[in-house]
Amino acid sequence: MKNVFLIKYGELAIKGKNRPIFENRLVKTVKKNLKVLGNFNVHKEQGRLIVEPNDEFVDKDAVIEMLTRIFGIIGVAYGTKEEEVTLEAVERLAYSHMKNLCEDANGQLTFKIETKRADKRFPLKSMEVSSTIGGYLLDEFGDKLKVDVHNPDVTLMVEIRNGTYVYSKTYKGSGGMPYGTNGKATLLLSGGIDSPVAGWLIAKRGVEVDAVYFHSPPYTSERAKDKVIELAKKVAVYTGSMRVHIVPFTDIQMAIHEKCPHQQLTIIMRRLMMDVTEAIADKNNSMALITGESIGQVASQTIHGLVATDDAAKRPVFRPLIGMDKEEIIQIAKKIDTFETSILPYEDCCTIFVPKHPETKPKLDRIIESQSKLDDVIEQLLQEAIDNTEVVEV
Repeated sequence: MKNVFLIKYGELAIKGKNRPIFENRLVKTVKKNLKVLGNFNVHKEQGRLIVEPNDEFVDKDAVIEMLTRIFGIIGVAYGTKEEEVTLEAVERLAYSHMKNLCEDANGQLTFKIETKRADKRFPLKSMEVSSTIGGYLLDEFGDKLKVDVHNPDVTLMVEIRNGTYVYSKTYKGSGGMPYGTNGKATLLLSGGIDSPVAGWLIAKRGVEVDAVYFHSPPYTSERAKDKVIELAKKVAVYTGSMRVHIVPFTDIQMAIHEKCPHQQLTIIMRRLMMDVTEAIADKNNSMALITGESIGQVASQTIHGLVATDDAAKRPVFRPLIGMDKEEIIQIAKKIDTFETSILPYEDCCTIFVPKHPETKPKLDRIIESQSKLDDVIEQLLQEAIDNTEVVEV
């Protein structure tokens, strides 16, 4: 009898002939992430990944916390295993598990048994196993246990595979797809609440995420830069790592401020951010851009503004927050632990040089005409910004 972790996954199961690609990537990610917590054997079984500790002592809670953050995992169960696939093995595991639960309980426990018989060679069907083990436990524990199939205190899960497994609690995972199985995209990462959430949501779909942050010293401080790096670290808890490109943007913003109509400053700035991000994406084989925009949240995020911004992008622009309200976004930010960092009072470049009366329904032709006033300087300024970009690995 040994302790094991059973990893459950959802969408991977419907990938047909491509399923091994996704499963193998998930195995690789699990192995990589668990290295810091000890020595583990990770292998595939039908519809499950099995994690078996090779060390005598394992921090169970730390392992569960780490596994539940890995994209592609919908649940993690901690239970016991026997190599022997017999009814007697099921009885031993069930007795041991229920004994511990009864010792911790205050009074009588209600329970039911659910069985998953992945190994169809096992002589009893799932319902027969559940009924037999339920009767066995009632005989062994007497008045300490009572069957309740509708609302039990404990649901004892039995899985019959290449080995026999028993557990009673499953911890909810992050879901989604294994990270890195769906290409790469580049996130425009600010210090606000929205963009880290947008990056997390796209990463959850299996997309590898790089980030670009626009830094405008002396108008934005080193604390603002540190704040963004900290936000990237929070997202990297789920992705494993992230590369942040810190772009010096002051000269470009000053040029916009000096040469372009003030009510159009934000839209033109966003278009030039797209230009820089596209150039960085070219270098990194990134296929799409990600922003944290939501319709109507600020003046530049009207449909008219988004159309004018998108015109500057050659790649698809993913906006996973587009239909969310602020409270929905905040709830996700709290869940992934970025909220408290995002509300630190250090301004990013999007909050400086904000016009008093920004244009909410910009016409694309007029924006392009206004931006053309930068033609004599912008190519050089963009190239200097790209050449002087700092890359931070988190």
